[in-house]
Amino acid sequence: MKVTVFGTGYVGLVTGTCLAEMGNHVVCVDIDSAKVDGLNKGQIPIFEPGLTPMVVQNHQEGRLQFTTDAATAVAHGDIIFIAVGTPPDEDGSADLQYVLAVADTIGRHLTHYAVVVNKSTVPVGTADRVEAAISAALQMRGVQMPFDVVSNPEFLKEGDAVKDCMRPDRIVIGAKSGKALEVLKKLYAPFNRNHDRIVAMDVRSAELTKYAANAMLATKISFMNEMANIAERVGADIEMVRHGIGSDPRIGYSFIYPGAGYGGSCFPKDVQALERTARQHGYEAQILTAVEAVNDRQKDKLFDLISRHFEGELQGRTFAVWGLSFKPNTDDMRAASSRNLLASLWNAGAKVQAFDPEAMHEAERIFGERDDLILAGTANAALPNADALVVVTEWKNFRSPDFAQLKQHLSAAVVFDGRNIYDPETVEQAGIAYYGIGRGRSIARNS
Repeated sequence: MKVTVFGTGYVGLVTGTCLAEMGNHVVCVDIDSAKVDGLNKGQIPIFEPGLTPMVVQNHQEGRLQFTTDAATAVAHGDIIFIAVGTPPDEDGSADLQYVLAVADTIGRHLTHYAVVVNKSTVPVGTADRVEAAISAALQMRGVQMPFDVVSNPEFLKEGDAVKDCMRPDRIVIGAKSGKALEVLKKLYAPFNRNHDRIVAMDVRSAELTKYAANAMLATKISFMNEMANIAERVGADIEMVRHGIGSDPRIGYSFIYPGAGYGGSCFPKDVQALERTARQHGYEAQILTAVEAVNDRQKDKLFDLISRHFEGELQGRTFAVWGLSFKPNTDDMRAASSRNLLASLWNAGAKVQAFDPEAMHEAERIFGERDDLILAGTANAALPNADALVVVTEWKNFRSPDFAQLKQHLSAAVVFDGRNIYDPETVEQAGIAYYGIGRGRSIARNS
């Protein structure tokens, strides 16, 4: 099938590449000519496991093309995906200017029936606005051209995006046209052979489904962080609590890990956008407001523990920081907890020696050159002359360090574990003070 994808970010590039992998002829279009030139040369602008070889192979074999020519791209596609960003607006609501700009572009160039697919995460009612924008552009041309607008939200996890795209848990399609639904069923047939993964519904329900899914996962994270903070005060170990509640099949173990707060490009903006959508419709979504507030507070948790341990005397101290990306297997630092931590340490007069397996270039871009920041080449290279180690991202290669070596490097012999990846007893036995989230010395010791 002939497919066009507007946008070459995480969603657009992964979606277009996976569709090309299944034999479709895919044209990806972007306004960033430098990015397009790079993609045509095999230079992938994001780190995503397994993506680069798929892009290169499908491009070489002619199934995947990259262009800045919107007119040619629209003319090519029988199915046109909108996969551009929806950043937060000033009031926290989703900014639809890029989505609607693409819709206008489609309307200005459409010459045949096409199914227009909203892949971007968009508020309820966006499909109607996309349809109106396309219709208005067609009317300006004096052209009547049939088209359908469908909501097909993505459920791709950064770090697992290729796997999620190739083997989806579900394929949500919101359509009011039976013809459009059948077109997408045909497109997704290769991803749907094992069992039927398609969940068909009306357009508005599909739009809400995406926000509801992300809000539910964010809620679980904030809830566990609340429990961890309570555990610290009452003298309980949150890891024991996690096992206790996770064994209940009604709850399960997924997304009940406490930590230093969630980040990334989705959860923060989507929770905020859904709360703003509710408010626009006269409803106060108190749970969503609380989820956001808890997460904002949790991003200061590591600094609070550090400040507590050193009794606020941080001037001139040096901290080794392991992990800068908001989660493992990505170089994405958008809304990452590390950014809050580093800013607080610098404001307190401390220095940072940081390492991340993939986010070093991104960190360099964000922070630039600073006298109080060293970007180390390895995890161990971040340790010399450090007072303490702070773990912010749970990369696998951080999970089993040599604690004896750690103690030799850390002048204050203390570890702050923002993802609870270490056993407190093991660390303490090595002669290192251990602070976790709801674990170790973070817990109040009541006599």
